[in-house]
Formats: sequence, C-alpha cells, structure tokens
Amino acid sequence: MVIDECIAHITEGQTAETGDGIIRRDPTRGDLVDQLPESFGVHETILARPSGRRSLEQVNPKTAPSNALGPSPRVGFFGPFGTFTEQAVHSQADLGAGELVAFRTVPDVLDAVADGSVDVGVVPIENSIEGTVNFTQDALSFDYSLLIQREIVMNIEHCLLGLPGTTISDITSVLSIPVATAQCHRYLRENLPQAEVRAANSTADAAKTVAATGDRSCAAIAPHNAAALYGLDVLATNIEDHSGNQTRFVMVGRDHVPAPTGHDRTGIVVYQRADEPGSLISILQEFAARRINITNLLSRPTKDGGLGDYCFVMYMDGHIADELVADALRSLHAKQAAVKFLGSYPAAGEASHTAREHADARWRQADDWIETLRSSIA
Repeated sequence: MVIDECIAHITEGQTAETGDGIIRRDPTRGDLVDQLPESFGVHETILARPSGRRSLEQVNPKTAPSNALGPSPRVGFFGPFGTFTEQAVHSQADLGAGELVAFRTVPDVLDAVADGSVDVGVVPIENSIEGTVNFTQDALSFDYSLLIQREIVMNIEHCLLGLPGTTISDITSVLSIPVATAQCHRYLRENLPQAEVRAANSTADAAKTVAATGDRSCAAIAPHNAAALYGLDVLATNIEDHSGNQTRFVMVGRDHVPAPTGHDRTGIVVYQRADEPGSLISILQEFAARRINITNLLSRPTKDGGLGDYCFVMYMDGHIADELVADALRSLHAKQAAVKFLGSYPAAGEASHTAREHADARWRQADDWIETLRSSIA
C-alpha cells in the first residue's frame, strides 16, 4: 500500500512576542500553566504542492519506538501561557519537562512543527459540549502533512475573570475565544444578557487583555489559573453550560507513528470517488464487516469543489499495525478517490471492549486457513 504525504495547521501563545509569531516563555513565571482552547495518505490531486511518496513499510509502526521524543523536547502549543492547552502539556511528564514555546494561533503551532522549529505541537481538536474544533481538524485534514501521535483529554472549568473590585453589574463586555463563549451561552444569557461578547485569540489572551485595559466593564472567560497569572479576580466559576466539560487535545509531529499499545485510535480522511446514493454506507461497510468501531465520523467540505463536495473524517478504534485496520484502509484506498492517513496513536481513557480483539484473532485464523489452501496450489 502506498500512501502520499501532505496535510495540517492550528493556534495559541504568550509573554515576549517576536516577529515570527512565537511568544517566548517568561522564566520569572515559573511553572504557571497556559490555557486551552504528517499525515500520510493524500493523493497529489488533492493538494497543490508536490508530495513525496512513502511506502507503508518505510513508516512501519511495529519498528517505531513507543516514545520518539528526546529527554528535553521542544514543544509548541496554542498559547499564551495560562491556556488549557498549556495545562494539557503539563499533564504529560515528558512534554512538561521540555522547552515550551507558546504560539498565538493553531496554524502557527502547526507551521512550527512542519518546518522543524519545534519537535511536536499540542492543539485542541474536540470539545464535549461544542464538538469538533473545526479550524484544527480542517488544518490537519487539508493543509499540513503531519501525524497525530498522542491524544490528551482534560476536564475544562471556565471562569469569569475581572479586575480586582469588579462586580457582575459592572460588566458590559466579555472577551474570550469563540469556542469558549459557545460553551457558556446559558450563563451569559442569564447573567449578562446585555453584555457584548468579543472574540479573543484564546482564553488566556482574553484574560491578558482585560488586565491590560484597566477597565472594570470588561471581563474574560478563562481558566482559573489565568486569574493569578494576570492579577485578576475570579467573579464566577464553572460557568460552562454542562457539567463534565472536557476537551481533547492532540500532539502532532512530522513523521513518527507510535507503536501499538492495544488501546489505540486511528484517524483518516476519505475522499469519495463519486457523490452518489450509498457512497457513505459503502465506506462504513468496510469497518462493520471487520468489527472496527468508528468513534467519530465527520462530513467536511473539501474546500475546492464548490457546494456539495464533501469528504469524511473518521476516527476508529485500532492501529494501522492491526491486520483488520490495515485491510480496511487498503480496501478504501483501492475503491475511493483518495484516503489520507492522520495517524495511529495511543487512545486516552480506559481500554475499549474486546470485540475487535476477538475479530483480530478470527481474522488471523482465517488468514492461516487461506494460506493452507494456497500451499496446495501446484
């Protein structure tokens, strides 16, 4: 199976900003945490820029080390410092021990990974309230040639922050990144119905801006730790619309596929050969026949075919090293217009059920049976 290179982009950053879009760490801030928010497999006809081709054997995950990061990796993340994304980085011992570089936007993070300025990048990709972070998913699907190498799931608590002495009645405008304000619609409607909601680059950037204005009529939706970081008061806590709010972050790199752990996830983008009745079910049948569980299915415009031209972004249980997953992708690659590989990586959370493991065992038995039959061919 041959898979082509080319894919993704993403966003967040803080402290001393330079012309390259990097926000450098302020060493005086110690370990204060920041705020949240190569893929292989796209045919040259999908992306304008040239792409080198690699065989699956050249990136065989069975021979890849489980951790390709050095002792002190350079880690880019969606900043500035004080975001949920920085918290996600610090939740991983190997990443938190590295050199952290905050970027103002997700595409800045992905650019830095692609050009080698950082070893890996961490960006938000999905929220349990608002769903997919589309600007991240689309960047990885259409704009970059990067691989998802790890996922991190964090509990998210949004707070309303203001200058010391501010009361709720003082507030006439609220700043935050749109994906955060969308998670707090109910609180804003019920408690600040007249307040203007203004967009910021990130939740931490919103807190930083409120602190810099000195205006008590402004407030920010941001992480609790951003209050101490920027000298603000916490006016309200847990203002998200639903309890159990979680965000999934992904760590992306240039060319490493982590070895299978037995509890893994694989992402792909499937471009249809034709927009016709039964097109989606023909794709899904490849996985159903092999008892592969699809954990997320998205329909996204391809960006270059006009209205009605869609592709499917799919995440599934399993690893490209698994025979059944590899066989399903092989079949899609042969039947569909194109398949882009977003990565196979350790899944967060508890291990899934064993149905697919049993299917893998039966598949191996069936494969042995076929090989026995073929051995009889004169």
